[in-house]
Amino acid sequence: MSLLAIVGRPNVGKSTLFNRLVGMRQAIVDNVSGVTRDRHYGRCEWCGREFSVVDTGGYTTNSDDIFEKAIREQVQTAIDEADVILFMVEAGVGVTDYDASVADVLRRSRKPVVLCANKVDNGDRRLDAFEFYSLGLGELYCISAANGGGTGDLLDAVVKLLPEEDEIVDDPYAGLPRITVVGKPNVGKSSLTNALLGVERNIVTPLAGTTRDSIETHYNKFGHEFMLVDTAGIRKKTKVREDIEFYSVMRSIRAIEHSDVCLMMIDATTGMEAQDMNIFNLIVKNRKGCVLVVNKWDLFIKDSNTLKEYTEGLKARLAPFDDIPIIFTSVLKMQRIQDVLDAAALVCANYSAKIPTARLNEVLLPIIEETPPPAWKGKYVKVKYVTQLPTRFPSFAFFCNLPQYIKDPYKRFLENQLRANFNLKGCPIQIYCRQK
Repeated sequence: MSLLAIVGRPNVGKSTLFNRLVGMRQAIVDNVSGVTRDRHYGRCEWCGREFSVVDTGGYTTNSDDIFEKAIREQVQTAIDEADVILFMVEAGVGVTDYDASVADVLRRSRKPVVLCANKVDNGDRRLDAFEFYSLGLGELYCISAANGGGTGDLLDAVVKLLPEEDEIVDDPYAGLPRITVVGKPNVGKSSLTNALLGVERNIVTPLAGTTRDSIETHYNKFGHEFMLVDTAGIRKKTKVREDIEFYSVMRSIRAIEHSDVCLMMIDATTGMEAQDMNIFNLIVKNRKGCVLVVNKWDLFIKDSNTLKEYTEGLKARLAPFDDIPIIFTSVLKMQRIQDVLDAAALVCANYSAKIPTARLNEVLLPIIEETPPPAWKGKYVKVKYVTQLPTRFPSFAFFCNLPQYIKDPYKRFLENQLRANFNLKGCPIQIYCRQK
């Protein structure tokens, strides 16, 4: 599928236009410059033609921003990948040194470039925009990304420059499992994503809060294929004071809701803290598969029983849902990265597995008959039939004569029997009791 890259200096409206083209608020938008850092991909359809769009961070040079070099590398990668480049400038500000630097980079790329001036909301702004012809990049298109003015003519020009395609293809990644990396800030989520992909896909710095948007990437290596999503760190609400971080946290929560399996990362040196438990409870509440990744294990002081004691302590905190894979890694030293992949693939398989009804009844009914539900007010509960429900996560219906008398302790007993007899590691289980 053809790719359109949106580039320009900071705060000219690239993410606003990106959201308009993909038809959803996928990228965080704020008046502060430098909000976008990593490459952000989406899909756009115009006049029967479908293509991909990539949003990039603002291109700068010689600034005080510590992310400057990493953002420039991300922009250069997007330019190299793109079939057509949309160069966005801001009417009313005029040609800046940054605009001239970007134009110089684009001319050397030898790629088709569409020049557009944003924030053209009236006739005076349109007159001001004509000075951008001095950049020598051809026809200028005046738009307002905030209200959509002029975007139709702009997209007509873009579609004409895209490579010819015989037919519109469906989303090649539709139906792939979605694995989301979540955790507190600065536990190594982006480092793990980059280690798995083998490229510097996301910007990594020692500062907490480097990642802001939820970044999706297609992974297809070592026999595993899925969509890998890197998210912003989730902090306590009381510590979130900036609008940008608030939206970052909301994107992370939405990414959990749309995932199949979550790779939850914690810092080995701090252990399972209260905010880690809040994130874990969010995963369980949304009924998502889970793999616990204990990062920075190389920094933890160890003896002969450390691993066993640490694991037992984690399971005690995670109870009752403690049947999850726990992987101890050091992402920077590339230790046990493959184990994380294998555990994620195992949980994915368990998450979507369907157990035959005959097998369920063959295994569980004798156990239930031997240990029946407690009688309630002299009435005996008899479970007659068990089946798995057609939901995304493992859920089971137990048909009985008096479902209202089966209480939570017995449901936990049934869940333990399911886990003991079937491979449901890493998956939450929902049990329903229904009238026969």
